[in-house]
Amino acid sequence: MWGWRAGSVAMLCIALNSAWPALAAEPVGQAVVIKTQVTGQSGPIEVDTRVHRNERIKTSQSGLGQFVFHDGTKLAVGWGSSVVIDKYVFDDSQSVKKLTIRAAKGTFRWVSGSSNSSAYQILTPAGTIGVRGTAFDFYVGPDGTTAVVLLNGAARFCGPGGCRQLQQRCDCVVAKPNGDMSAARRVDPSILETLGNQRALPFLSGNQRLAGGIGMLGGCNMASVAPERRDRNRPPPPALPNPQKQDPPQKQAEPQKERPNKPDKPHHEKPHHDRPDRPDKHDGHNKPDGHGRHDGHDRPGNHGQNHGNDRDHRGHDRDHKGDRDHDKDRDRDHDRDRNHDKGRGFNRNR
Repeated sequence: MWGWRAGSVAMLCIALNSAWPALAAEPVGQAVVIKTQVTGQSGPIEVDTRVHRNERIKTSQSGLGQFVFHDGTKLAVGWGSSVVIDKYVFDDSQSVKKLTIRAAKGTFRWVSGSSNSSAYQILTPAGTIGVRGTAFDFYVGPDGTTAVVLLNGAARFCGPGGCRQLQQRCDCVVAKPNGDMSAARRVDPSILETLGNQRALPFLSGNQRLAGGIGMLGGCNMASVAPERRDRNRPPPPALPNPQKQDPPQKQAEPQKERPNKPDKPHHEKPHHDRPDRPDKHDGHNKPDGHGRHDGHDRPGNHGQNHGNDRDHRGHDRDHKGDRDHDKDRDRDHDRDRNHDKGRGFNRNR
C-alpha cells in the first residue's frame, strides 16, 4: 500500500517538474527586426523568433532588436541593453491584463498596444514608468540613472523623490536611484552630458534607426548632436562634383593683313590713262622740242605725277612759243621802222 502511494507521489512530482518549463516558456511575442547580435534565454534571437515570459533579452554594443507583443505593444531594445519580460498575463480579448518589463540597463523605445494603460508597467533602478496610452524613449545608465523622454500621449515617472508628469511632446525627466529627480522640461542636447554618455537615447539622436512606424516618432531636435554611428559602416565620402566639360578653346581669328590701299585711279581726259599696265605716252613725246618720256612715267604709281609734269611741260612750251612769237613781232616792227627810215632818207636824197 505504501509502496503504491510512494510511487504515485513520485510520478506526480515528475509530471509537475516536466510541466514547469512549459509554463515558464509561455510565448508573449516575437522579434520583427534583429541587427548585429541579440540573444535570449535559448541563445541568439533571429527575426520571427518567439520571446517568452521571464526571458532576458540582451543586445551587443552594436545590437538592435524590435519586438511585438500579442496585443500590439512594440518594444525596441537598443545597443548595450538588458531587459526582462517580468510579467505577462494575456486574456482572450487580444489584450493583456498585466505586462511588466524590468529594464536593467541600456536604451529603449516603448509604444503601447491595444490594452488598457493601467496594464503596462516599466520598472527601472530609479523608479517606475506609468504608461498612459503613450510612446516614449527611456535610458538606464550603468549606475541606475534613468531618463524618460515623452513622444506621444502622457506618462508619469515615480521614484523615491516623488512623481513627475510628462504631458507635452519632448518633455523629459532624469532621476537617480537615491531619489534625486529633475523637473519635467523639454529635452535638449545637454541631457547627454547630464547622463555622461553621448550614446544614450540613440533613437532620438539618429545613431540607431528603427524600422516601421515606430521609427517615425523621433526628433526633438536631438539629431544635430548625434555622435558617429558605430552600428554601421562609415558612409563613403561624398563624391566630388564632376567638373563641367569646357568647350575647347576656340582659335582666335588671325588678324587680316592690311592690304595696301591702292591709290585711286585718277580720272583722265584720255582713255588710255585708265590702263596702268601700259606705259602712257607723253603728248609731246615725238615733238622736235626735245621733251620726251620722263623717268618713272611707265610706273602706274607715278601716273598722276607724270601727268602733272606733262601739263607743266605743255605750259612751258606755250610760254616759249609766245616768247618766240613776241620776238618775231618785235623784229618785224624793227624791220618796218628801218625800212621807213630808209624811205625817208631816199626822199631827202631826191
